Amino acid sequence: MAPHARVGVAQVRLSSPMSNSQPFDTDELRSSFLDFFVARDHRLVSSSSLVPEHPAAPLFTNAGMVQFLPVFFGEEPPASPRATSSQKCLRVRGKHDDIEIVGRSSSHLTFFEMLGNFSFGDYFKAEAIQYAWEFLTGTLGLDGERLWATVHTSDDEAAGFWQELVGLPGERIQRMGEDNFWEMGATGPCGPSSEIFYDKGPEHGEGGGPAAGGEERYVEIWNLVFMQNNRLENGGLAELPKRNIDTGAGLERILPIVQGKASVFDTDVLRRLIGSAEELAGCVYGRAEEDDVSLRIVADHARAV
Repeated sequence: MAPHARVGVAQVRLSSPMSNSQPFDTDELRSSFLDFFVARDHRLVSSSSLVPEHPAAPLFTNAGMVQFLPVFFGEEPPASPRATSSQKCLRVRGKHDDIEIVGRSSSHLTFFEMLGNFSFGDYFKAEAIQYAWEFLTGTLGLDGERLWATVHTSDDEAAGFWQELVGLPGERIQRMGEDNFWEMGATGPCGPSSEIFYDKGPEHGEGGGPAAGGEERYVEIWNLVFMQNNRLENGGLAELPKRNIDTGAGLERILPIVQGKASVFDTDVLRRLIGSAEELAGCVYGRAEEDDVSLRIVADHARAV
């Protein structure tokens, strides 16, 4: 995504985020994702350490795919052609770095859980897109009219699948450049991606979709990475042994939508930490924006530590 503006977190509820469904708490949302993919022949894999061991990995685990690096590189065979996990991730400095806007954004955190489904040379773009749509609109009951997709400028195939397989209107499929080419870091497995965004509504910013609209309005909740390349030290791209799917769906980013909240900091996973910070600091959340920013930063950093 493009650099984020430093804007305050709106203290309002989302209007009608779901239909015919009760809000999910954190554990229910995590379980519903994992159960969905286990039922579709994905092997359940536990979260790996925040400190990865592979020599090509970053200092901290920053995405769900990091524990599968040996498989992506062809160094080890996969235990199963399909896998699913809820991976604990930490992003503080590096290629994927949001630390400067934590507390001022409604959705960015230093520590988070990445819900993932993975295919190691098994299914590819078509199935990955269909699974994502089925889970979001079917299992979670999100309004499909509020979902947008972005694809890489060169990816006619993914754009076509969004229209042909799930019926997403062409005007809600936008093409972007480097924002839709996901890379773990300066080197390593990478590939074009397709991101799914949720439109929180006009009260949260300008229209125009993810490519041109308000960044607090259109929230990225899911990233489908078509993992087929390896970024070399000289900057070139080589083909991986197999074409893979690496999905990253932000647990904390989906929570506000299913709970009818405007911010991740108002959900069950972080609001209690803010409450503790209020008591220690002797201030009340929601009265002064700069105090609120500080309370959100304390809650995020405390959870990360």
